[in-house]
Amino acid sequence: MAKEVVKKIKLQIEAGKATPAPPVGTVLGPAGINLGEFCTKYNDATRDKMGDVLPVEISIYDDRSFDFVIKTPPTSFLLKKYAKVAKGSVKGASSIVATLTAAQVKEIAEIKLPDLNCYTVDEAMRIVEGTARNMGIAVEGMEQKTAEEVQEKETEALEETEDEAVAE
Repeated sequence: MAKEVVKKIKLQIEAGKATPAPPVGTVLGPAGINLGEFCTKYNDATRDKMGDVLPVEISIYDDRSFDFVIKTPPTSFLLKKYAKVAKGSVKGASSIVATLTAAQVKEIAEIKLPDLNCYTVDEAMRIVEGTARNMGIAVEGMEQKTAEEVQEKETEALEETEDEAVAE
């Protein structure tokens, strides 16, 4: 008989530094899994990504066994890492705290692609660029291009609407 998933827990833990102490212990302890075993397995699986914060999704089964899936680092974490800033802008897009190149954004998009809701690197780059903009991180060469694309699409939509109105 297949094991039944009793609980799913999502955490963000620094790679290679999981310990039974809080916050990991306080979340996983009541779930009834062996904290030492989880920490050992997680640290072994993430040893090559030391320093990164990694989201992990833990599935706990009815017999107190568990599996976990390690996701890619959060986009905001990667943007701060590449931009070499401690935190994003307090005022969002209206205050620029750093600038990234389009190549850096592409690199971040390629890292995040498996976990994003898109299929191509270009789509992933647009998602990453939007996150960067909200954090106050400018992207060289992409903001102008995006603004021009939006303006073209709006103009095309307006022309189509006018054509439909004339046809009626």
